[in-house]
Amino acid sequence: MTLFSDPADLHSHRVRLVLAEKHVTVDIVDVDPLNLPEDVMDLNPYGTAPTLVDRELVLFDSRIILEYLDERYPHPPLLPVDPVSRATFRMYIYRVEKDWYNRVDTILAGGKPATKARKELKESLTASAPILSAKPFFMSDEFSVVDASIAPLLWRLPHLGIELDGSASNTYNAYAARLFKRDAFAKSLTEAEREMRL
Repeated sequence: MTLFSDPADLHSHRVRLVLAEKHVTVDIVDVDPLNLPEDVMDLNPYGTAPTLVDRELVLFDSRIILEYLDERYPHPPLLPVDPVSRATFRMYIYRVEKDWYNRVDTILAGGKPATKARKELKESLTASAPILSAKPFFMSDEFSVVDASIAPLLWRLPHLGIELDGSASNTYNAYAARLFKRDAFAKSLTEAEREMRL
């Protein structure tokens, strides 16, 4: 199995985190998204990272990769077993992408829209804080793919210039500490991501 991974990208980071959580042996090839190797261009019609190659199978959407990994390597399970709960967790992941990841992309692009996106992301995270105080992980007693999607975002908050206030800060700090102390999280970090926290 080979993962072509952007060492600074949220989507690639969450795939690396799930691979580490499941103790999957994988060759991780760091790629520059602006100068992708021909291998990736030949495999992936969209020329994006992450791109996962498992024998003849090629996957290039991080959400699809996460679900494939959870089905292919069922232990530990990172999605609930019953269909209703699985669908609910998939909706959480979708909302993380639409409400948070899209704003991160806008912030990283810079310019005037970045200021608005930074404010909106901070407000959205603050509004979601009460959800995190009910359970050790996102709406669950166990680490899930939702946590694997949120952890890379929380790691990047200082780099994005976002500092939460008051009780939201306390809630997120406690939640982030639980995520960041996991062995898999430490293994998932690239050098570029470690530097985001220096």
